[in-house]
Amino acid sequence: MATVIRLARYGAKKRPYYHIVVTDSRAARNSGNVLEVVGKYDPMQPRDSEKRVVLKADEVKAWMAKGAKPSDRVYKFLANAGLVEKKAIPVQTKKHLQSEKTQMRIKDKADRLAKIAEEKAAAEAAAKAAAEAEAAAPAEEASAEAVAE
Repeated sequence: MATVIRLARYGAKKRPYYHIVVTDSRAARNSGNVLEVVGKYDPMQPRDSEKRVVLKADEVKAWMAKGAKPSDRVYKFLANAGLVEKKAIPVQTKKHLQSEKTQMRIKDKADRLAKIAEEKAAAEAAAKAAAEAEAAAPAEEASAEAVAE
């Protein structure tokens, strides 16, 4: 008999509560053909709560030694509890990225726009300095004429 460790749903409508059970893999989720209840899972509890996932570690280890396979969700619970190793996260492909040539074009365009912005800022600064120099020159001439009189 192939045994699995999986969740069996209990609780009321919109108030889920799960038992972590060991059962025959051919049995339905809530069939009642449970070999043993090895834990509880309450998704209504906060994530950091100790009551969210309660496992009987020694019983889980015993059933896994007998060949019981955990479901994906139960495997995550066991990994978080340190009873099994976490599954490796697969390396994602880069198909969502643009081609290298397109990335170079985008980079070149950004560099050109940055250079134009720098030149524009430099030109505005030079124009502002020239305007301030012109404004200061007549004021100096007027003060020099006032002193001369």
